[in-house]
Amino acid sequence: MAGSATTTAGSVPAASMPADEPMDRRKLIAFFAMVLGMFMSILDIQIVSASLSEIQAGLSAGSDEIGWVQTSYLIAEVIMIPLSGTLARIISTRYLFAASAAGFTVASALCATATNIDQMIVYRAIQGFIGGGMIPSVFAAAFTIFPPSKRAIVSPIIGLIATLAPTIGPTVGGYLSHAFSWHWLFLVNIVPGIIVTIVAWNFIDFDKPELSLLKKFDWWGLFSMGVFLGALEYVLEEGNSNDWFNDHLIVIGAIASAVGAMVFFYRAFTVEFPVVDLTAFANRNFALGSIFSFVMGIGLYGLTYIYPVYLSRVRDYDSLMIGETMFVSGLAMFFTAPIAGKLSTIMDLRAMMVLGFVSFGAGTYIMTGITVDWDFYELFIPQILRGFGLMMCMVPINNIALGTLPPARIRGASGLFNLTRNLGGAVGLAIISTVLSNRQDVHYERLREHLDWGNPTAVDQLNSMTSNLNAAGLDGATGAIRQMVNLVTQQAVVMSFSDVFLILTVLFGLMVLGVAMIEKPSPQITGRSGGGH
Repeated sequence: MAGSATTTAGSVPAASMPADEPMDRRKLIAFFAMVLGMFMSILDIQIVSASLSEIQAGLSAGSDEIGWVQTSYLIAEVIMIPLSGTLARIISTRYLFAASAAGFTVASALCATATNIDQMIVYRAIQGFIGGGMIPSVFAAAFTIFPPSKRAIVSPIIGLIATLAPTIGPTVGGYLSHAFSWHWLFLVNIVPGIIVTIVAWNFIDFDKPELSLLKKFDWWGLFSMGVFLGALEYVLEEGNSNDWFNDHLIVIGAIASAVGAMVFFYRAFTVEFPVVDLTAFANRNFALGSIFSFVMGIGLYGLTYIYPVYLSRVRDYDSLMIGETMFVSGLAMFFTAPIAGKLSTIMDLRAMMVLGFVSFGAGTYIMTGITVDWDFYELFIPQILRGFGLMMCMVPINNIALGTLPPARIRGASGLFNLTRNLGGAVGLAIISTVLSNRQDVHYERLREHLDWGNPTAVDQLNSMTSNLNAAGLDGATGAIRQMVNLVTQQAVVMSFSDVFLILTVLFGLMVLGVAMIEKPSPQITGRSGGGH
């Protein structure tokens, strides 16, 4: 990340490029290879989450251990994402991305060969840390190697990949684990990883390394950032399942994160060459864009989590059926991407964001009416609205946040920008899991209050269940009470899902109001300068 506002050695100032300059073929090849690498890195989160039960069985892991397959990856990735800008500046984008792609590929192969849960956790941490270097590099490249007139093409591409990868992850993961085995969740990365590594090494030539900066590298800043973000991710991931601050490890993690944060922020503003350049937040649009990115992380990862939970717990879908149901959102994003790209050149980006947030909010509002009977067809329209809304938001948010920054700052800022989306997802998942758990208990108690012998409807239902079980030769009285408890529990679960969707609806409604705080983007940001469009 840039330590100053001066142009990075070897970087190409986007503002100086002619608007009608044709796209360089070598840059295009390099960019698409980088996009493929980013796709693999983001996809690998959700592709595994959909098949954790298969991995657990294959490794003979305990239920309290298998979650670390995800947690270790996310903790390592969240540390690397903001660090990647500084590394790109020191060793250049070419060396960083090629090394990241190669390391990610090797780590994927190691994950496929894991024979116990301990090996898998270590390999996943390596995979997450190394792979995290590929994500911000793509955003930085999109806003530095192409002129503003081409953003209507490149911005929807990176927006599509950043949102499509986690959305279709359950589909891909469910198919691979059913058709082959859980090993293929990792083996599928090998061939694309090799191709990306070779292309990145031979075609990326955007900037030159500044090895002299290595002497100024802030190792204490790196260590404190690792403790801050790593402990924070652990607390958010494990908090709900461990009863939050009633667990001593969660308390230790929270304290470690707070101390790490204080040291990190102190060094970020005092050392000559900080490990992360936070001055990008002085740009109003970047700061607001990062806030919107945080909220989009809640919506993106939160809904990618809550739909499968509903389908598995209430509808008893397996991972393949869940993937097929959720694929609707992926298709909606795919077809909306070119529309969003075109609209970004002729429409106020703030109006696009409003349209996206309204669409997203409409989808979650429809879901507030969810019942135990909802399946593919009832979820169809909400998922289309979700996919359309995501793309209509992501493209203008990317352009507004990164489009106003000088090229020298974009590499560092892209790491911070992507970090906000990941942290939004982590915070969103923690809140959603906690709300689901707490509201389920509340609804269960309220429903139970009405199920007494003075309620004729409840008594009739219980007698009917008893008669049916007695007719089948079973213990009707005991079985009927058990069925009634299960029925009430299921209803409480569904009502807690409705509460979560209502909270998300309110959140995205507030974001519509927040758009008014954004300064009107200049024509250069929207890509309307010159004759490009």
